[in-house]
Amino acid sequence: MIRLLIADDEKMEREALADIVMRRFEHEVTVEMAENGRKAADTAVLWGADLILMDIEMPGMNGLDAARAVLEQRPECKVIFITAYSLFQYAHEAVHLGACDYLLKPVDPDETEAAIRRAIRQIEAGRRLAELAAEAPEQETAPEQENDPAGEGESDRNALVMDHVRKYMEDNYMSDLSLDSVSEILHISPAYLSAQFKKYQKMNFLDCLTELRINAAKELLADPFRSAAEVASMVGYEDASYFARAFKKRTGMTPTQYRKEAAKAAREARL
Repeated sequence: MIRLLIADDEKMEREALADIVMRRFEHEVTVEMAENGRKAADTAVLWGADLILMDIEMPGMNGLDAARAVLEQRPECKVIFITAYSLFQYAHEAVHLGACDYLLKPVDPDETEAAIRRAIRQIEAGRRLAELAAEAPEQETAPEQENDPAGEGESDRNALVMDHVRKYMEDNYMSDLSLDSVSEILHISPAYLSAQFKKYQKMNFLDCLTELRINAAKELLADPFRSAAEVASMVGYEDASYFARAFKKRTGMTPTQYRKEAAKAAREARL
């Protein structure tokens, strides 16, 4: 069961969100509500919230500050920010904080459901990875043991763990993801994770992460109202210039060039 906290200073907004959540996630979540940022931060920590629907504009402690307070103590908590202001600086700061999504008021029920389902997938992937951490070996199998039939079970387990690492990356590529952060979950060294990931996934960790982010960016660039800088933040890049270089290295085009070519191809396909 997912513990979901709704934080909004407007009663009607809280109730509208609660109605969407309870109708669409009746048997998947349990809900608590908070009417201001301070109460949201305290409730999230004391209650152990897994996911927060957090209004950004609240009196006193705003949603961004409340999220910072929560994530300092519960870094595994997921936050979906909600705001009535379609301003990029809010989205940028939200992504920088580790938000898994953001929604604009008035919220659309289908978009809200989709955002919550994405967050739940991230939570479940993290839980599964943590469960597998106890099974993950602390050091690499010695070369002389690699052909030992007795080590086959350990190889199968390593392959399973790396499959779940890949799934975790697919659900969390937009976050501040790194070898260090994933190896910390698994209680193994970054070097060992790197070696095992390449062995079982046939590509290195960073290449896999970059591929996931660039593929997601391609889809987001189809929206002409999203700037390249906004897309960069949404797929996990704080530095838009670095994103542009990584994108060009992967695709041979800048994000702007790719957007133009994709739009041209879409028009031709309609003819």
